Amino acid sequence: MDFSHINEQGRAKMIDVSEKKATKRQAVAKGSVKVNSNTMQLIKSGGIKKGDVLAVAQVAGIMAAKKTSDIIPMCHPLALNGIDIEFDCMDTEILIKATVKCKGVTGVEMEALTAVSAAALTIYDMCKAVQRDIEISDIMLIYKEGGKSGVFRK
Repeated sequence: MDFSHINEQGRAKMIDVSEKKATKRQAVAKGSVKVNSNTMQLIKSGGIKKGDVLAVAQVAGIMAAKKTSDIIPMCHPLALNGIDIEFDCMDTEILIKATVKCKGVTGVEMEALTAVSAAALTIYDMCKAVQRDIEISDIMLIYKEGGKSGVFRK
């Protein structure tokens, strides 16, 4: 086990990345929101009282990616160059995919995962009045490139 992120007193610390070279970095994360067919129909038809569910969820995902270091304690603040949130609406499931890019000294995996999480939670929030048993699942990193560890594909 690598405990290099823990200092002598057992407290966590932010890793020093000041000597690392900036490289092009990209991460893709995905997740799923399961709803019933009535809720899906309301989402597609614009019948949810709070507004356009997918448009709001898309903005929420983008905002969350930009604010990741504010909510995940050991994440470095990054100047993101691109954030794309996509939705694929099936019969009773919304698949979410977030792609985040930057040129920096540390990866954007947490930003992509945070974007998917916030988009999923926004869908839940906007639809909870019509369905309480919405399921959020399968949030995971599916692709990453850049830095010394290279490419990761799930």
